[in-house]
Amino acid sequence: MAINTSGFGAYDIRGIYPESINQDLAYRVGRVFPELFNAKKIAVGHDIRLSGSTLFDALARGLTEAGCDVYDIGQCGTEMIYFATGFHDFDGGIMITASHNPKEYNGMKFVGKGVRPIAPKTGLLAIKAAVEDESRDWSFRKATGTVYRIDIQPDYIKCLLSYVDVKNLKPLKVVINTGNGSAGPIINELEKFLPFDIVKVHNNANGYFPNGVPNPLLQDARAETSKAVVESGAACGIAFDGDFDRCFLFDENGGFIEGYYMVGFLAEAFLQKHSGEKIIYDPRAIWNTIEIVESLGGTPIMCRSGHVYIKELMRAENAIYGGEMSAHHYFRDFYLCDSGMIPWLLVLELLCKSGKNLSELMADRIAKYPVSGEINTKVASTDKVKEIMSKIEKIYGASGKVYHIDGLSIDFDDWRFNLRGSQTEPFIRLNVEARGDKTLMETKRDELLAIIRG
Repeated sequence: MAINTSGFGAYDIRGIYPESINQDLAYRVGRVFPELFNAKKIAVGHDIRLSGSTLFDALARGLTEAGCDVYDIGQCGTEMIYFATGFHDFDGGIMITASHNPKEYNGMKFVGKGVRPIAPKTGLLAIKAAVEDESRDWSFRKATGTVYRIDIQPDYIKCLLSYVDVKNLKPLKVVINTGNGSAGPIINELEKFLPFDIVKVHNNANGYFPNGVPNPLLQDARAETSKAVVESGAACGIAFDGDFDRCFLFDENGGFIEGYYMVGFLAEAFLQKHSGEKIIYDPRAIWNTIEIVESLGGTPIMCRSGHVYIKELMRAENAIYGGEMSAHHYFRDFYLCDSGMIPWLLVLELLCKSGKNLSELMADRIAKYPVSGEINTKVASTDKVKEIMSKIEKIYGASGKVYHIDGLSIDFDDWRFNLRGSQTEPFIRLNVEARGDKTLMETKRDELLAIIRG
């Protein structure tokens, strides 16, 4: 029977279990991965999804039957696979997760030697072709590898804490909503070393997601964190997605802070300590980041959105930090990978240093560069995305600066926008920002949406 490979996407494998993500697929991935990447030692972990351990068993069986040793780090977040692969110099890592998707989903994310991402051009399509190969003798076994259970948590926690000066942190009250995802055990461990009074919301890992899918990009998923901040009188709130590769911040009033402003905030955190470094940012919203980086003596460098592109450019430029407004934040000393744990620690360190409320720190930036946030419109096809972008470029391109680093961006003196198709879903995504004029931003936002949706 032919294997179902419909779950292969732009960055990973992801689909509904067991229809498109199942033991057969996981086993075959395990069988071909060592051969394709010359791997002898692989780190493997899974998030809290109910199918995670079953898929792990099938994947590990495939890997060991291909002669590869498996280093099982157990239930974890995606960044812990990155850390394990880099820290132990393994030949690769595989994370079993579907990130922020609903509970019936699962999938796999891959990295190779040196924690380099495995994307379509760097091996993901090769994995797909190999698992589809029915001429392969799947019954053939090499010398069997071994599964080792390892505990990376102590070294991982030590790495996280190295990003802040713990002795200068203050006893702030902080709400942390892990959404019943994988972050709970890590928050429990970090709590032992930090002076914060942590108010925990949905901290128990539970693959049934009894309180909804942990995806704070969704408006409905923010209410409980916001409410907990206000009711507890906390200095801020933090919410994670399921595999905690992203964190989202709320100010002391329960207000959600757009990921765009976080990029500038974290750039500031690094440049205060390391002047003159390079900072990578994505094209969706840019002016706030550029101003902060240049004012602190850093060099801002634009990069196409997507972890593969940002990690590649960070490596080429030796950039200390890279940030996307989608709440993915990348760190040179974290194997050039993204982390959801490091950002909130840096933000709280800045908060402790400033003596101000988080809303005060953010108010000036939000007023100076108001943004629409990313607005999604469902489309019928990629051809429709191209048609819409072509139409809008004809309307606005003659009077603005046009560039195509990621979709379509057009800059004017006092406002700009970026329009791009999703890599993983049938959506066209719009971001609009302005210089100090929220009304102008909103007017142009509505103007563009009328064309896109018309």
